[in-house]
Amino acid sequence: MTNEGDQLRYKRVLLKLSGEALMGAGQYGIDHGVVERISGEIQLACREGFEICVVVGGGNIFRGLAASAQGFDRASADYMGMLATVMNALALQNMLEKMGTPTRVLSAIPMSSVCEPYLRRRAIRHMEKGRCVIFAAGTGNPFFTTDTAAALRAAEMGCDALLKGTKVDGVYTADPKIKEDAERYDSLSFHDVLAQDLKVMDASAIALCRDNNIPILVFAIHDRENLVNVLKGGGPATVISNCRSADAAAQ
Repeated sequence: MTNEGDQLRYKRVLLKLSGEALMGAGQYGIDHGVVERISGEIQLACREGFEICVVVGGGNIFRGLAASAQGFDRASADYMGMLATVMNALALQNMLEKMGTPTRVLSAIPMSSVCEPYLRRRAIRHMEKGRCVIFAAGTGNPFFTTDTAAALRAAEMGCDALLKGTKVDGVYTADPKIKEDAERYDSLSFHDVLAQDLKVMDASAIALCRDNNIPILVFAIHDRENLVNVLKGGGPATVISNCRSADAAAQ
């Protein structure tokens, strides 16, 4: 179990997953093995006593921006992307409940046949009862990304931190897969991220976390037990907060 200090620091957190994180090595769709592995990470965090909520994207199935560029009406394309996030949320719910973790999917677009409508007080109550809550359909509005939805839900839920699970263990000066000499930041300020246009999350999400003083932890979601390790302060991650970063100042 986590010690009291860790519980107080990060008791309730929001995990942001991209849709692409669920498709593994494929080019499209949902990889069962990847969903199982990520669900195992979430399950372990729940067992350690953390209150977990999740926002998942839909880019592995449909990307509204890409469809808009091909001629789709932007609003319609975004709604289609929101429906894709519901499919991903249901896949995560199915796996988590198979593992014995009680889970609820709450959608910003009401679809009572498959999940609950999003109500803030209901979502908070679910987490207080030890259930993992998965938020689907973004904010329910076109022209907003799931990054912004994650920041919004983190603020609404009173989360102590927003964790962004990626393929790499933090934010780098350049893409580490392309530049071997890219250096990882241990910490950054929100100002640094926006000023340097580091593409961690979209600017609206960064500003929303900044204004509500919600730190963002960027870490590698595919490393085993890394979610819990990061929550306990032991795993590699880049912490983005309102504190001035020594790493960025040295650049």
